[in-house]
Amino acid sequence: MPLPGKTGILIVNLGTPDSPERKDVYTYLKQFLTDYRVIDIPWLQRNLLVRGIIAPFRSGSSAKLYKKLWLPAGSPLKIYGMSLSAKVQQILGNEFVVRLAMRYQNPSIEKALMELRAEHVSKIVIFPLFPQYASASTGSFFEEVMRILSKWQAIPALQFVQSYHDHPEMIDAYVENARKYDLADYDHILFSFHGIPQRQMIKADDCNHCLQTADCCQTITVKNQFCYSAQSHSTAFALAEKLGIPKNKYTISFQSRLGRDPWMQPYTVDVIKDLAKVGVKKVLVFCPAFTSDCLETTIEIEDEYRNEFISLGGEKMDLVESLNDSDNWANIVAKMLQS
Repeated sequence: MPLPGKTGILIVNLGTPDSPERKDVYTYLKQFLTDYRVIDIPWLQRNLLVRGIIAPFRSGSSAKLYKKLWLPAGSPLKIYGMSLSAKVQQILGNEFVVRLAMRYQNPSIEKALMELRAEHVSKIVIFPLFPQYASASTGSFFEEVMRILSKWQAIPALQFVQSYHDHPEMIDAYVENARKYDLADYDHILFSFHGIPQRQMIKADDCNHCLQTADCCQTITVKNQFCYSAQSHSTAFALAEKLGIPKNKYTISFQSRLGRDPWMQPYTVDVIKDLAKVGVKKVLVFCPAFTSDCLETTIEIEDEYRNEFISLGGEKMDLVESLNDSDNWANIVAKMLQS
């Protein structure tokens, strides 16, 4: 039996400061890093670390990076998200109500859910703009949605899109972007994913599988089906196969390490150094953990890591653009939401 009301769609991304000014960056970092799923240490220790050290000291340097990233219309992450949501709304039509939300800062998940509630939707579908599941991203989105809905007397039907790391059409969309480049012109291809601490990977493992063998992430099984690293490898393998890239010509790595604890390895910055040492001159980088270009792609890869590679003797490092708000990606998202 069809539902009497519309279906609400909540498209969620991680978040962005309201402006690149230091005070707004500080507010964003404080909210983001005090999430226990992001920095998974005891509450008091986490808050002292974030409020007393990280946010005050990093907000200044981070603000400078956000100013380099910022567009005249605002944060790229928000601009792409709003545009994508509008396109998905147009494709899905009047039986759906599409809203964009950020886990941290604005537009907030709570505000977006209240807007869906005001539309009297019968069902809400949560769609994260991260293809691979991680507790610190998608898991945090889901928990926040459930926290807010737990206060409602009437809770609509609820559906979570947990991951889509190997979705064929998403893979094709990245491949289409990659074919804007002549792959034969590059010595090496780098698939760089956002990293997470190894302890978070182990904590999420209920099967005593994580890091027990050197190839534990090479194949998705029932034991590692929710593993961020395994899903990241799955995405990279699918892209390499579709593009016909041989195994000796690409590397899977992880970026954006914070702190001294071991994170997922190899680290992208170390791989870049190693490639330069063996004479690699031209590198093409994919960042398929991000469907929207952001600080980690435009600044970290395209600016900081590129400069590092050139300083070590490399000739060029190019970045395959993310899916952003392309018409193709909007159509793919709409199809996934209707399946």
